[in-house]
Amino acid sequence: MHGPASPGWLLVALCAATGAYCLLRMRSRFEEQRRTAGGEALMGFGMAAMAVPAAALAPPRWAWVAYAAVFGAAALRALWAARSSPHHLHHLVGAFAMAYMAAVMASGAHAGVPALTGVLLAYFTAYVLWTGTRLMPVAVAGGVPGESVRAAGWGDRLELARACRLSMGIGMLAMLLTL
Repeated sequence: MHGPASPGWLLVALCAATGAYCLLRMRSRFEEQRRTAGGEALMGFGMAAMAVPAAALAPPRWAWVAYAAVFGAAALRALWAARSSPHHLHHLVGAFAMAYMAAVMASGAHAGVPALTGVLLAYFTAYVLWTGTRLMPVAVAGGVPGESVRAAGWGDRLELARACRLSMGIGMLAMLLTL
């Protein structure tokens, strides 16, 4: 993506760490959480690969075309999965945004379609703000503080999954801003 090298490398580290945690979440006891974590791991590692500063590595055009194809397929899969779970609509928007950014980079253009980029920026800004508010601690009625955290495995910790999604949303905003 376009932009300075230092923030680019920080974005690569953030997205790669998020992807790695999503791989850990794939060990969940629940099938739906494993599928969701797999899609989010793809997004995290894909974002990390796309965020590598151009000064360090300028991928050939075919690499951007491959990214667009992979994320286009992920968008179609999310569209199919959205029939049963509205959460997959967010995955659809994220995969579409990744395919869109890759297609812009493959075309050699230095900017995307301003209206579409603006809509995606607005969506991810709202998503980041909404997800951030959901990370606020809430009083647990009738329970011992920390008890549910001990019972849940790493793949089943809702607050960590939300933090993972928040960091990917922030990363998406950064990538769209440099487009």
